[in-house]
Amino acid sequence: MGSVRLLMPGRRFFLLSQATKVHSSVFVRLLSTSRACRSTMFAWVIDKYGGNDVLRFTRNASFPIIHYPNEVIVKVFAAGLNPLDVSMRGGYGAATMSTKRDPLNLKQSGSEFPLILGRDVSGVIMECGLDVKYFTERDEVWAAVPLWKQGSLAEFVVLSANEISHKPKRLSHTEAAAVPYVAATAWSALVNTGGLNKDNCGNKRILILGGSGGVGTFAIQMLKAWGAHVTVTCSHNAEQFVKSLGADCVVDYTAGPVEGPLRALEKFDLILDTVGGDTERWALDLLKPWSGAKYVTLVTPFLQNTDRLGVADGMMQTAVTVAFKVLKYLIKGVHYRWGFFAPSGPALDEVREMVDAGQIRAVLEDTFSFSEVPQALEKVERGHARGKTVVQISEGADV
Repeated sequence: MGSVRLLMPGRRFFLLSQATKVHSSVFVRLLSTSRACRSTMFAWVIDKYGGNDVLRFTRNASFPIIHYPNEVIVKVFAAGLNPLDVSMRGGYGAATMSTKRDPLNLKQSGSEFPLILGRDVSGVIMECGLDVKYFTERDEVWAAVPLWKQGSLAEFVVLSANEISHKPKRLSHTEAAAVPYVAATAWSALVNTGGLNKDNCGNKRILILGGSGGVGTFAIQMLKAWGAHVTVTCSHNAEQFVKSLGADCVVDYTAGPVEGPLRALEKFDLILDTVGGDTERWALDLLKPWSGAKYVTLVTPFLQNTDRLGVADGMMQTAVTVAFKVLKYLIKGVHYRWGFFAPSGPALDEVREMVDAGQIRAVLEDTFSFSEVPQALEKVERGHARGKTVVQISEGADV
């Protein structure tokens, strides 16, 4: 092997080459954030699924490694928490995520542990893979972390370049960490599945079932920025809150069943359901028939099916369920769809422009220090939040 030219001064590279016991040359690149290379970091991890008691703080979590040339290592300044983190702590989606991490099933059961939670991140790029073109070291970025990857409740996280976006200039890291997961989920449901965009929303009537939650509060702001008429359901206590975000009409579910008041309104072009339960029984009757109207629910049995039945049988059961419902409602002239969280850097690019234009703001309810992660998850688990819960990981999160 010939010489190797190192293009990044200040980094330490170790080359293992031409060893007689190795079939090919191997490059190992280790990131150094100080004069010494690091192999561990601080993180909150779980070693098994369960309640809040399974959380463990460690100073010896494995330092993330760039495995692919399109990946980056991000120093985490702030991490947002979501109800999904509570569910994942208890094992929600474990079967599907294990298959995603290890599709050939080469590893032993439980190989995902120690597992790091946290789907929202705002921070600074510390290392870029060789194929990363649109980001450089020290860029401030935000991202929604895919479910199968190690999360953001740690000093560092590794992500692919198509999962990150430059952080909005108007937001601090703490504020920015409140946005990516709900933004990616709402974008996936409304744009990718619902077919909405800034050019076709001007004459649309949208209903959001559960408008005061994280996804709902983001969806209200995005749809209003695009000119839609937005109706939401929420509790009486949240009415002024959602109106301050732009909701045109609010129906209070604590005053009684919402079906009656909603049926009295003009029919809708799209319904975004973040509540689930028995809403499917009556909600699709609120759509305009034979006009391309869609019902998009974020409450699906997909991961429960794969957890309960295994990946293959669970996917089969899921396919049968969704096909039946699609056909059931299609003959009534409306479209039934499932929406899913889908991390996307390009989507966050669009959201960043709306944030910097003042059309969307971060809805932040409470912040916790890194040492208070258990308390932060307890708060999320209690529910009925009026904004996101964010953990400040590193100094500088408020700048």
